[in-house]
Amino acid sequence: MQRYINNISSLCVTALLLLTVFSACKSGKKAPDVSHIPVNVSITRFDEDLIRIDTNNIAPGLEQLHARYPVFLPAYVEHIMEFGKYEDSTRQIPQQMRLLLGNKDFRNLQASVQQKFPDLHWLEQDLAQSFRYMKYYFPAFKVPHTVSFISAIGNYGAVTADSLLGIGLDMYMGSDWPIYANLPDYPAYMVRRFSKEYITTNCIQAIAQQMYPLSDNAAKLVEQLVTAGKHQYLLDQVLPETPDTIRMGYTKAQLEWCFDNEQMIWQYFVQNELLFKADWQEAMHFMGDGPSTQGMPEGSPGRIGYFIGRQIVRKYLEKHPEVTLQQLMENKDLMGIFNEAKYRPR
Repeated sequence: MQRYINNISSLCVTALLLLTVFSACKSGKKAPDVSHIPVNVSITRFDEDLIRIDTNNIAPGLEQLHARYPVFLPAYVEHIMEFGKYEDSTRQIPQQMRLLLGNKDFRNLQASVQQKFPDLHWLEQDLAQSFRYMKYYFPAFKVPHTVSFISAIGNYGAVTADSLLGIGLDMYMGSDWPIYANLPDYPAYMVRRFSKEYITTNCIQAIAQQMYPLSDNAAKLVEQLVTAGKHQYLLDQVLPETPDTIRMGYTKAQLEWCFDNEQMIWQYFVQNELLFKADWQEAMHFMGDGPSTQGMPEGSPGRIGYFIGRQIVRKYLEKHPEVTLQQLMENKDLMGIFNEAKYRPR
């Protein structure tokens, strides 16, 4: 199962419009017309169907649920809730599900999610448009069956399992939702991004990582940069109307800081001879999430390697405009992309 939970911020409409213009100026590429591509998205509410199970008749309720969700229910039980193998324990799973569904906090959580998201038609439209772009750039792309769920705030914002996409609505209740503030596992820089503006971006990231896995942690830093850059460039193309801040997971100030300090960031990598090291712990300083990047001045965001990676890929594509997005994503010669980019920020 592939999962992705990204960062979210609440932005006013004016800021969103300005950032959209800012993003378009940076990319310099007009989005293609995809209105002719037929796509329909209907989100099935697994979260609602699950909570309706009679706790006095768990086993038959699970059987009915499994008939409707033959792929997702086992994935939910095994990977999201970590209750164990769905097929292996006919007694253990019903017992755990009875405890879950009888838990007052879990039922209150579902009620809060239902109140926040009574209707998902707006999300179905957003996903449908992004899937049109996916089909435009990747003709063999198949629109996934999409379900919504809650994970007891288990950090599952978007997951993929086979041809299925799952959306964990309890991870998008808004940065001001008071429950998040009481959870020590979620610091402020993460909670900032727990709102619905990030749902579609997270879904595309999860799908992209299923199609084109990220580099192994043991890879050289430069290879991780290029791979991350390819994924960020994919988001640019598939989500052209989405502000750069949402696609990158940065605040406006953090994104501006990256552009203003691009040369300094690159010199830091070069001068510290980091690019060709295969040290996963050191690489995580630049590829992992966080409030900032270790070693960088104040104002830097986490995951700064994704910004530099995207800049490398953009430079490569400036020199190779004939390369399609699919060709870029399928190109496994990461060092070749890096060398041909001749990325030297000034």
